[in-house]
Amino acid sequence: MQPKHKLLNTRTMIILAMISAIAFLLAAFVRFPVFPAVPFLRYDPKDIVIVIGGFIFGPLAALIVTVVVALVQMFTTSQTGLIGFFMNVVSGAAFACTAALIYQRWRTLSGAVVGLVAGTIAMTIAMVLWNYILTPIFLGWPREAVVAILVPGIIPFNVFNGVVNGALVMLAYKPVTKGLQAAGLLAAPPKNDGEKRMVFSPALIAISIFVLLSMVFWYLATQGFFQAT
Repeated sequence: MQPKHKLLNTRTMIILAMISAIAFLLAAFVRFPVFPAVPFLRYDPKDIVIVIGGFIFGPLAALIVTVVVALVQMFTTSQTGLIGFFMNVVSGAAFACTAALIYQRWRTLSGAVVGLVAGTIAMTIAMVLWNYILTPIFLGWPREAVVAILVPGIIPFNVFNGVVNGALVMLAYKPVTKGLQAAGLLAAPPKNDGEKRMVFSPALIAISIFVLLSMVFWYLATQGFFQAT
């Protein structure tokens, strides 16, 4: 008899439901614009928990959670309809699924970093393309106006989004997995699993915090916080 697919495991489904709920709450209640050039783009941290789910269960799990959360958003908090749903799915899948796919094949600290960097690049490219195609339809702008905000707005927004969420994933991944293991919802990896080499070290914490602080200062600078009065 073939073993049950791991995504159909009851404990896995419980965890993915929890991840979906937390991701939706983060998207609903933690949202703010980052760059004045694109006030219609708002940062939210839902991809943090989606990527963690993808790191644990693989890219398919990340895709499922991304679609579920985007669908719930469309019928509750979003005012952008099907276009917003599609853009949320494309953005989340490009970032979370790319990161999870690389980490699934290279389960080390280096694999996690490479996956998150690749996910940020994939998300930025995808959103440049789809904003170019869909934003004129959604906002009624001429396409030239969208091209004009690519460099000052859309590209830096997605870089900011990926870097901040990636740094928070690096800080949160180990504590979350250890908490799930302690609660009996997640089995500990075998001793010979490469997962053991992803060490939650002081250096990792320091680098992640430095990256986050850098992004905070970047955000404040874009808001004119450091301008002389």
